[in-house]
Amino acid sequence: MALSSPGIGSNLDVNSIIKQLMAVESQPLTALAKKEANFQAKLAAYGNVSGALGAFQGALSGLTTTAKFQALTATAGDSTIVSASAGGKAVPGSYNLNITSLAQAQTIKTAAQSTTSATIGSGTATTLTFQFGTIGGGTTPTGGVYPVGTTFTQDATRGTGTVTIDSSNNTLQGIRDAVNKANIGVTATIVSDGSATPNYLVFTSSKTGQTSSMKISVSGDATLQNLLAYDPANAGGQKMTESSVAQNTVMTVNGITINSASKTVDEAIQGVSLNISKTGSTTLSVNRDTAAVTSAVNGFVKSFNDINTTLKKLTSYDANTKVAGLLLGDPTVRTVQNGLRQMLSTAITDGSGAYRTLSDIGVSFQKDGSLAVDSAKLQAAVNANVADVGKLFAAVGSSTDSLTSVVGSSAATKPGQYAVSVSALATQGALTGNKDLNAASTVIDPGTSLNVTLNGTTASVALTAGSYNASQLAALLQSAINGTSAFSSAGFSTTATVDGNGFLKLTSSRYGSTSSVSIASGTGTASSALFGAGPTAAVGTDIAGMIDGAAGTGSGQTLTAAGGVASEGLKLEITGGAPGNRGLVTFSRGFADQLSKLVDSYLGSSGLISGRTKGIDNSIKDLDRSREAINNRLAETERRYRAQFLALDTAISSMSSTSNFLQQQLANLPKVE
Repeated sequence: MALSSPGIGSNLDVNSIIKQLMAVESQPLTALAKKEANFQAKLAAYGNVSGALGAFQGALSGLTTTAKFQALTATAGDSTIVSASAGGKAVPGSYNLNITSLAQAQTIKTAAQSTTSATIGSGTATTLTFQFGTIGGGTTPTGGVYPVGTTFTQDATRGTGTVTIDSSNNTLQGIRDAVNKANIGVTATIVSDGSATPNYLVFTSSKTGQTSSMKISVSGDATLQNLLAYDPANAGGQKMTESSVAQNTVMTVNGITINSASKTVDEAIQGVSLNISKTGSTTLSVNRDTAAVTSAVNGFVKSFNDINTTLKKLTSYDANTKVAGLLLGDPTVRTVQNGLRQMLSTAITDGSGAYRTLSDIGVSFQKDGSLAVDSAKLQAAVNANVADVGKLFAAVGSSTDSLTSVVGSSAATKPGQYAVSVSALATQGALTGNKDLNAASTVIDPGTSLNVTLNGTTASVALTAGSYNASQLAALLQSAINGTSAFSSAGFSTTATVDGNGFLKLTSSRYGSTSSVSIASGTGTASSALFGAGPTAAVGTDIAGMIDGAAGTGSGQTLTAAGGVASEGLKLEITGGAPGNRGLVTFSRGFADQLSKLVDSYLGSSGLISGRTKGIDNSIKDLDRSREAINNRLAETERRYRAQFLALDTAISSMSSTSNFLQQQLANLPKVE
């Protein structure tokens, strides 16, 4: 007999009974869920610890190098005359500035025209050739025209630009658009004065400064020549007139005259950039940016207190609420707390500065484990010797050799003093021609381009057509190469010079085995016209030498200490001098640098916290496996219970049927009278 529903045969609520039995059997799952919730809470707590440590390390980043402590401010007495910024090479001091003229671009204009759309000339193809240079001779223009005796000297760093005017564009508007489209360093506009013949075509040099004056040669249509020709050295050749003269910014700094082609004047005062707004006299003060230093130290203290608060909250016990922190008694967090406090409480013993402990500059621990700043003491320390405050925090390297500087270190670099010797200095890649360029001018044909390979990067470099002497050609080639985006975007540049034989030489600005220069012909004038038939190419070499008695690794001018010695990972830049012993380098680690390395050991992929969280993750995975095993067992147990109840149900049903049969049979027996 088959039963279609549990309990029919026995009249028992089998589903309810099994549900209650399985609830008892499932109790281990509840325990596992509680364990997992605890593990997940600890993971979140460790996430808070990692976040707090990361924020602390971020606050340290500005203090691990000396840049923050070497920062300067430049303040003008009259900010309407000049504003300034100071870089790391600037020196504190006071300066008197007197600006007598501001840099401006030259502007020249045509004779007035009645319309902007009427054709000018016959439409014959005409070439406008623009040159840029200096107008000299000690003369001044009258009515916008320079007199006899005026000279024009082309700027060798700027090439010649050409524009073609023909029947498609021989109107005032067409000439304007053609010049602007050519992008040759001139801006063309049309100005109307409202008179009967109101329209002037105006050319303005794109660059300011006295070397950006224009000379315009016109070859072709006579009408266009009579309108546009402009040669300041030829009074009869000035068909255009000057509206504004090209001039430099002229100023004195403590009585010394300075000329600049722009209103931005760099390095007139070493390490200082001046932005000139108007003429006049003012003072400029360059001072240490002590406010930035005190702000950084206070930021460091705040960040430490933030992490201290986070760790205390996670490891504390509230007696009132009887609630314990998620990481109370956790050995990993205790190690982090002790490590940070111990490092901050230990004096710097390998530094050369006047300060050895944080308390020397007014930073000290409080009873609750936080740090506090004595602002007056900190300010006094910064005012007295900001450089030594820097040594207290940063990784600092110094050398007895003026051409050797410490530019980096690794976590393995130990503080100390190390001897340095150089066996070979780094060299630059270069290409030297064998053609005497002084013998005759070099003609660059229109459409000339050369294929230049600089430090392994190749690009086509266009050269402006014209006739050039040796120095002009060197300036043209240097400007063209350095202005090519493929090189400038990579930070590559060259220097072009002419040696005593008249040979052109290109030298890469980069040092080392990746430094090289080569040139091949492209279009137009061949490369042999510049460098001769067999130029000599030399690939640069890396520096070679020893640090701390072991051979270092050279890369350009940088020598890195070998592994296995105390100076391991120390990076030195050696920019000149001679092979041989190069003195001693001293390296020390301040608090910020040491703390940053300590935090790295906590947060790294194989660090303390990472190891702990990986352990918790593994425990959660173990719980998942246990949960799966229990669920499998529960499924089997439920199947067993259901089978047993089915058997019981069947047996009771069978007995009920037998009982009913017997009752029927007994009821049918004859009654005994």
